[in-house]
Amino acid sequence: MMDDLDILRDLIKGEALADIESPYEKDVVVLREDGNGPQDAYTVKLHNVPVNAIVIKADMFSPSKNIFKDSKGECKRADYVMIVNTPQKNWIICIEMKKRKLGDSSEIKKQLKGAKCFVAYCRAIGRSFWDNKGFLDENNYQYLFVSIMGIGIDIKPTRRKKSPDRLHDTPENMLKIPAPGKGGLQFNRLIANGKRKS
Repeated sequence: MMDDLDILRDLIKGEALADIESPYEKDVVVLREDGNGPQDAYTVKLHNVPVNAIVIKADMFSPSKNIFKDSKGECKRADYVMIVNTPQKNWIICIEMKKRKLGDSSEIKKQLKGAKCFVAYCRAIGRSFWDNKGFLDENNYQYLFVSIMGIGIDIKPTRRKKSPDRLHDTPENMLKIPAPGKGGLQFNRLIANGKRKS
């Protein structure tokens, strides 16, 4: 029987997957947003991504505006969904990126909720068409929600604030990562506090 990542690779088109590069034997994923033109484009590098990971460009999934009214933001999607399998734990990480810092996070919450709905849709497709009833079983994964803001903002280095001691397992409790800088982020920063819940 195919495992979850194999089914996802079979299901998702190549152009909807972020490339996992392996410079110097350490896996790096470059998250890209094109914006409205070259001046609006930005990237974030994620370093030390586990080997068994797949990163889906969730915002490529067309919103169903021909059917849904979108009165509550139900057609929104976060930029990426990362599905990670390790011997210790499995995560589904919904990631929204913003070039600027935003005061109001209500739109980001809707985008993160939309990404979770996208995963639910993939789950239904895998279970029905790949005949795998345990595909993306929610009992085997922990959801995490991350907002990366202020990308490309040139700020002077300061002491990094300690991550809040709460689990970012709902869009309302999203982990907010400000101004990641040109060097990018370590994967472990995305799962901070997500390791402790079994």
